Amino acid sequence: MTQPNIRFAVTGLNHGHIYGQTQSMLDAGATAVSFFAPEDDLAAEFSAAYPQIPRAATLEEILEDESIQLVLNAGIPVERAPMGIKVMQHGKDYMVDKPGLITLEQLAEVRRVQAETGQIYSICYSERFWSRAAAKADELIQAGAIGKVIQTLSLGPHHRRLDSRPDWFFVKEKYGGILTDIGSHNFDQFLHFTGSKTAEIVSAQVSNFHHPEHPELEDFGDVMVRGEGGVGYIRVDWFTPDGLGVWGDGRLFITGTEGYIELRKYIDIAGRPGDEHLFLVNQKGTEYIDCKDVPLPYAPQLMYDIINRTETAMTQAHSFLTMELAIKAENMADRLGHLK
Repeated sequence: MTQPNIRFAVTGLNHGHIYGQTQSMLDAGATAVSFFAPEDDLAAEFSAAYPQIPRAATLEEILEDESIQLVLNAGIPVERAPMGIKVMQHGKDYMVDKPGLITLEQLAEVRRVQAETGQIYSICYSERFWSRAAAKADELIQAGAIGKVIQTLSLGPHHRRLDSRPDWFFVKEKYGGILTDIGSHNFDQFLHFTGSKTAEIVSAQVSNFHHPEHPELEDFGDVMVRGEGGVGYIRVDWFTPDGLGVWGDGRLFITGTEGYIELRKYIDIAGRPGDEHLFLVNQKGTEYIDCKDVPLPYAPQLMYDIINRTETAMTQAHSFLTMELAIKAENMADRLGHLK
């Protein structure tokens, strides 16, 4: 997909995903104009990684630059929606790390401003958008390899690394809860692979099983969800052991009427080296596919959408429905363990 270049800026360096967001746009051919961060330590780290991107003196310098079409953000989760509203009101599109917002009140306001401005509010669900195995699964499903998708089973274990976490990581009103935060990845995968445009939460629970010293940290959560395109089960947690060697054994099982696909995105334990593994089982047999060379379409598609005002990377409705489900699941979840 070829298109003219776009110009982007970077704000909100509080989560490391900002590096992947930035690199994905650079790899797609976009031009980085500047970045803004009030935190000198975070700015120094970002400048070391991207010395070619100058630091803006103020946020207004970015917002008032009419040549900038897109702003990236991975700030503290509670601050992401207010920043996105400012960005859209200044006539720019917005690519924000998940969770793109953390309350239903924020969602209502973001929806209102997005509808008024017509700007793109793209939430970067990186466990799909940055997964080459997920891109290959898309291709196989579109080709009919497993028939009609009827269910997804999505597992999102994460490594705690609590000593390296900032203070906001342990405050629910700032990070949103485990289902709102890392669970949003899994709701995105459920909606996408089942093709559901509407859905409801059947049941949900969250817990603090093992961290009483951090009573607002939710270390486990799971959900049953139902849409018009299929059903799903989601489990997320902060219990990846040190011995695994990667941050999490993220896995996705996609069941269809004629077969199933398993994605082992980051590691194949006690098996093949590297990441991006896909296993296909259908009426023809079983097949392993190494997906490490499969292209990632999200950033090029987003660039195309910015220029052509289309929705090839993700529809706005999907972006928002994913967060709506994640927040509703968090709000209704039974609370277990040591939670405050």
